[in-house]
Amino acid sequence: MFDPLPNSKANPNPSGYRTSNSETATGSEDTALLSRVGQGDESAMETVFRRYSSAVYSVALRILHDSGQAEDVMQEIFLQLWRKPAAFVQGRGALGAWLVVVTRNRAIDLLRRRKLTDSVDDVVLASPINVADEAERNGMMEKVRAVLANLPQEQRKSLELAYFEGLTHTEIASRTGDPLGTVKTRIRQALITLRKAFQA
Repeated sequence: MFDPLPNSKANPNPSGYRTSNSETATGSEDTALLSRVGQGDESAMETVFRRYSSAVYSVALRILHDSGQAEDVMQEIFLQLWRKPAAFVQGRGALGAWLVVVTRNRAIDLLRRRKLTDSVDDVVLASPINVADEAERNGMMEKVRAVLANLPQEQRKSLELAYFEGLTHTEIASRTGDPLGTVKTRIRQALITLRKAFQA
């Protein structure tokens, strides 16, 4: 059975692989890989993991600020894909972007459950582990960062509050003092810009 962390749970890219821009999967390549994954091909699953593990881990870590929980989320995401590759619906975006969205949702759910049970003093501080080098090698995450950097400041701030801190639109409006409709419009416009960047 495919093990997303075969060598070390603390290493999101366990076999020494490095993801470069040239290795970023195209849609057709991902479709072929997922077809092989559906047939139980572990090497295809390992290729998917090699390409996208850094992005998945980075998103989970940024939201959770806990390396152990980020690794758990990453493992859950790739085990889910291994067991049910058909869960990725073709035509709704790139596989990498889909994995990031699923990771973001899973991490925020975990964060909200943690907030319900942990006191302020019990919240785990951010891990000192540095995955920046791995993330920099991931072409998809580089594109996301570049697009975010070029967004208007208000759009970028609203999007980060929603996607990396897990705030609702109402909570963002309360924090920023902006009207709720304005917050929704900014986030929608930012997402449209991101979607166009990935489609390009």
